[in-house]
Amino acid sequence: MDQISQHHSETSLSAPSSKFSEKIGIFSHDFLKCIFYIAGRSSNNLRFTQKFYSTLASSSTLLEDFLDYHGAKNNKNWYLFRELTAGMRHIGLASNFQKHISNRLRYYDLPDSADFEREGEESLRFLNQCLQKMAPSALNEAQRLGIPLPENRFQDADFPSIQTTDPLEYDIDDENRNQQKQHIVKIASEFLNLVKNFDQIKFYERYRYPEILGIVPDKVNEVEVRRYEMLVHNLQSSFDTYVIHGGFRFGNRKLKQLRGFFSVVFHLLQMVGRLLHFYERHLHEAGYKNTYKRVQDELAMVVTPEQLLDCTMNYGLYYVCHFLALGKEHARMILNENIERAMVRVGVPQKLGFHARPSLLVAKIVQHYGGQVELVVGEDRFDASSVLDIQWAGGKIQKENLKEVVFEGDARTLRDIEILSAVNYGEDTMGKGVPLPKELKYLR
Repeated sequence: MDQISQHHSETSLSAPSSKFSEKIGIFSHDFLKCIFYIAGRSSNNLRFTQKFYSTLASSSTLLEDFLDYHGAKNNKNWYLFRELTAGMRHIGLASNFQKHISNRLRYYDLPDSADFEREGEESLRFLNQCLQKMAPSALNEAQRLGIPLPENRFQDADFPSIQTTDPLEYDIDDENRNQQKQHIVKIASEFLNLVKNFDQIKFYERYRYPEILGIVPDKVNEVEVRRYEMLVHNLQSSFDTYVIHGGFRFGNRKLKQLRGFFSVVFHLLQMVGRLLHFYERHLHEAGYKNTYKRVQDELAMVVTPEQLLDCTMNYGLYYVCHFLALGKEHARMILNENIERAMVRVGVPQKLGFHARPSLLVAKIVQHYGGQVELVVGEDRFDASSVLDIQWAGGKIQKENLKEVVFEGDARTLRDIEILSAVNYGEDTMGKGVPLPKELKYLR
């Protein structure tokens, strides 16, 4: 008998209702076939296809729903089997997302991806090992509970690879869509804002286990990761709807690469979210006692929290941050190639000029849209996204006693700078803040 079931071997079986007994075999049938398939593979042949992961995910979801409907979360006899089902579901889903990345990586056209590819294979190997360790425990629990075991077994032929050598003909040209530039600018700007917001996590180096425990789940948790996952998915959907509907093989390479950044970040966040869910819900010490705590400890003997969090953070989240940083520069380049450029002449902040507050508000507007904007003073040009640059310009403006200045660049940004200048850059002549117009509510 395996380690995880030893505490349950002496548990007396409380007879479930006859209808439950009739249906448990039906709702566990495909899940148990997946478990037999995993358990029957050797450590040297521990590779699975997306079709298998999808089958495991769907069958475990169905079984988990059935068990939860009948109160397995609150039943000592069935709780471990329910937790194993849920655990294998989330590990299987995370594996499926990583397998998808591996299958699609060459189409993403990501720079310097050799280390990422290698570490991705290592992470998938670890997740497969977790499934292999959990499978015998799930089978033992099924036998102990008297669940009918399926007579038929899955074979390798049931789970072919998604890849073939004969892709379909590329015969739909989706280039030159109407108003494409407008959508490219909007999507690139939203991506830059997402990167800026994600910077609060700042996971740009590998962490040791004690350091990871200091940020998971207090700072990095499933809820936060799922929020960013949704935002990236929305960007990818907008891109596919309004910019390039087709795949990765042809078309504007810069735009295809931008979508590659969206895709790899999205699927990594999906994986990280599932693994964080498994850790927080099934392994993290949350003050439970008795049955809950005992099952949690037993799961931790099979899927060690240290290894799971290392995979989650030092692979998954690390490369999310890595590709967001690379994608930021790529998005900014595409943005500046597609923005509508213009020029506006506006007044200098009255009385105090471009001191800290006006400079900060102008820089925030520029950073909000992400496009290039310059403050032009005579022959000199200053980066309007930099508070320091604007204040340097302010010194020259004050020295030459200028009453007006010129901004050049992203037309969207210039419209908001005009609005800001109309309220004297958000302050009165004494330097006190005044309410900003509703169009600038993002500055508040």
